[in-house]
Amino acid sequence: MNSGALFLFLQSLVIGFSIAAPVGPIGLLVIQRTVQRGRAIGLVTGLGAAVADALYGAIGAYGVTGLIAWLQAMRVPLAVGGAAFLLWLAWRSWTAPVATEAARTADSRDALQAFAGTFVLTMSNPATIFSFIAIFGSLAASGPVSSPSLMVAGVLVGSALWWFALSAGIGHWRDRFDARWQQRVNRGSALLLAAFALWALGGLVR
Repeated sequence: MNSGALFLFLQSLVIGFSIAAPVGPIGLLVIQRTVQRGRAIGLVTGLGAAVADALYGAIGAYGVTGLIAWLQAMRVPLAVGGAAFLLWLAWRSWTAPVATEAARTADSRDALQAFAGTFVLTMSNPATIFSFIAIFGSLAASGPVSSPSLMVAGVLVGSALWWFALSAGIGHWRDRFDARWQQRVNRGSALLLAAFALWALGGLVR
């Protein structure tokens, strides 16, 4: 990898990290699931969003205009579907029982569900792709982009690094969360997820 390609990869890594890092519904889910089920499930939850970020990054990097136009046309139904999914997750979080030590272990089905849920939730937010289009457009304007695949890989690695750091950090303090604090995390996450859903729906009528 020459110096230009390495620089492009590192730029894209920073982009992926920066887009993943702001606290939002995915971050809340990673925190809650790390507390409830451990670092592995927390990390897998975040990786679902990382793969969706990389897919949107690929659309932006390769300039798939037809798909971009379709996402623009589907903005409203995707937003409504994403808000409905957030409300369902909020209900699940509010009603979730406090985990015992036995229940806080996870199997492969839990991991697949955690990954798929955040992948779908991230893909239901087409605004993400327009962020990538704007950012990748500015990169292309500063010089020719010879390898869009490096940009996509950088986004994936950067996003995954954030979710690894978040799940590892929360996991380090996990044993300090007793039953009362677990319930507070569940209820607080539920309220914030519902608020994100209502904010998304409100944006459609403004």
